Amino acid sequence: MNRSSSPYPHPHPYPQPPGLPSLQGVIFASIVGSVLVLAAAVLFALLPGALSEAADFRAARPCSEVAVAEKGDCLSEWPATVVSTETGRSNKAVTNWVTVDLSPEEPSFRIRMRGDGPVWRELAPGDRVTVFTWRDRVWQLGSGELLQDTTARPGRASTVQLAVGLTLLVVGTVFLRGAGWLHRRRATRATDTPTAQVVVVMAATLLASGIAATAATVTDTVWLVLLVAAAGCATVWAATALLLRGLARRRTA
Repeated sequence: MNRSSSPYPHPHPYPQPPGLPSLQGVIFASIVGSVLVLAAAVLFALLPGALSEAADFRAARPCSEVAVAEKGDCLSEWPATVVSTETGRSNKAVTNWVTVDLSPEEPSFRIRMRGDGPVWRELAPGDRVTVFTWRDRVWQLGSGELLQDTTARPGRASTVQLAVGLTLLVVGTVFLRGAGWLHRRRATRATDTPTAQVVVVMAATLLASGIAATAATVTDTVWLVLLVAAAGCATVWAATALLLRGLARRRTA
């Protein structure tokens, strides 16, 4: 039988019905989910070092209270003079810098402040300030009774790392779950995909990842962060399942 006499209008005898999830969609969701989960695993693998540094910083004492042998791991204070202040941009974010002198014999150095805090707003060239250091890292700047952290303060990196890792894990898991859902729909040749179902899943993903990220920024206790994140995700997904079940009943009624 030649091509022109074929009873099928398409090259394949059973063309894909409109609305059926495509194989490309299943593969795309699987790849994105796998990449996000792998990225989360890498962040979690690097997390112990950041958490250890944050714990050491919290346990550090002023150098005036410790023995000479502990001097390398204590909190130091140095008087300094402000040379200049400036505002720049880094990755489209505003950055505030302070250049200080510790002494005439030593070169000036720049300190990147965290945000637009009280110390930054009051500083002017010639002002006397106090530089707080730990392990040769400037973590805080003081002016009189005012204090403001720098971006080098230990602990922030571990918080961000944990929050991002949990967010990637939640979103990646949803993508993998979605890939399985699309595959089942292809297997059963289901073509009805209610918009409300997709919207509910997207909203649940945002809420679950938001709970996980917020838990990581509120407390430094890792087990408590994981407990809150797990409980929040379980609650969100249980509510989502009930809502989707109710929507399914309403469609079939």
